[in-house]
Amino acid sequence: MDIRWPNHTEAWRQWRTAMSGARMHHGWLLAGKSGLGKYDFALAAARELVAEAGVAQPAGEHPDILTVTYGPKDKKAAAAAAEGKPFELARSIRVDQIREMQRRLTVRPTLGSRRVVIIHPADDMEVNSANALLKSLEEPPVGTFFMLVTHRPSRLLPTIRSRCRILRFPTLTDRQLEEMLETSGHGGNLQTAIRAAEGSYGAALRFSGQDLGPVAEQINALLSDGDARLGGRANLAQAIGPRADRERLQAVMELAQAIIAEKVRSASNSAHRARLIEAHVEMVALAAQAPTYNFDTGLLALEIGSLLTRAAPASEQAHG
Repeated sequence: MDIRWPNHTEAWRQWRTAMSGARMHHGWLLAGKSGLGKYDFALAAARELVAEAGVAQPAGEHPDILTVTYGPKDKKAAAAAAEGKPFELARSIRVDQIREMQRRLTVRPTLGSRRVVIIHPADDMEVNSANALLKSLEEPPVGTFFMLVTHRPSRLLPTIRSRCRILRFPTLTDRQLEEMLETSGHGGNLQTAIRAAEGSYGAALRFSGQDLGPVAEQINALLSDGDARLGGRANLAQAIGPRADRERLQAVMELAQAIIAEKVRSASNSAHRARLIEAHVEMVALAAQAPTYNFDTGLLALEIGSLLTRAAPASEQAHG
């Protein structure tokens, strides 16, 4: 099902204005948090750009739209991919992928005079990959345009950013998220998922299937009341579940980040606000570390609970 993105209106206006101009810029950054439909926009915008009057355009994969994204993790994964089997993805875009893309740019576009290269996500290019791409941005082949999907533009080389025009994608309102989730068939109580998503439809989709209501209740209780007798942490562990998989644990930590951030915005006491900010920083770090290590689910739930407890107003006296 095609998704209607209400946050794309301004991006489309700027893109189509540029297309109608005398000289279309060759490099574009599609910037905004993850889950805002930037890749969907890139594909649709690329099709508009490469289409030419009187030239039939394929309905499926387009030969003049090249997407560079995560490839197979290693040779074993590459062999599985070649056989059409499931395979593990690499965590970065590697320099050999950029060089392969550049080799394809040495020949003319297949159907018309224009071609688009989409890098998704550009944030995760290795340093050598970024340096190799920079050469193409500095001297783009005639008729070639680059669209770099980025969740964190600050991670890109300043020299790459300086050679691209930025299209910014705003977050979605709670009402827009609710309408999009209902349209896609996700009914029921969606408020926890929407709250955790912080304006990201992609995040809201992940959360909506996790039944995070009970988890949100326990997170709020720990942040409000602390946990002097450890019962709250046990309740959180039970709400998370003894056999929670990695996806659920990541969703719990992202939910905790969203709830903490909300409390930071409403905190009136400066000392309490500082503790909440520290808790948010620690939760972000824990979420980044968790996929790397084989954490025991129970221990990880306890660590999450302890981190939340330290940020509660009830913990002020205990810390002096």
